[in-house]
Amino acid sequence: MSIWWRLAADGRITLTLHIQPGAKKTEIAGLHGEALKIRLAAPPVDGKANEALLKFVAETLHLPKSAVSLKSGQSSRHKVLEIVGTTPVAVAELAPK
Repeated sequence: MSIWWRLAADGRITLTLHIQPGAKKTEIAGLHGEALKIRLAAPPVDGKANEALLKFVAETLHLPKSAVSLKSGQSSRHKVLEIVGTTPVAVAELAPK
């Protein structure tokens, strides 16, 4: 089992992601090693893919966009997000079975 998310003592959850920008549609594509793979329709130009990623994750978890922040990987396919206001169960359900 891949551990692509972690729960901190303060309730914050970190996600390790592998991003494929410029895809035909935005979707969760399964696991990629120790990361959750997400395809983004947005191009990797001027932060558009990062903005689309934050919006997609927030909407998928039914959270405000302010609850999701990019902690590392601003210009990389490997990204770490921090999320507040949700449960580990909701996050774990993001990955396809």
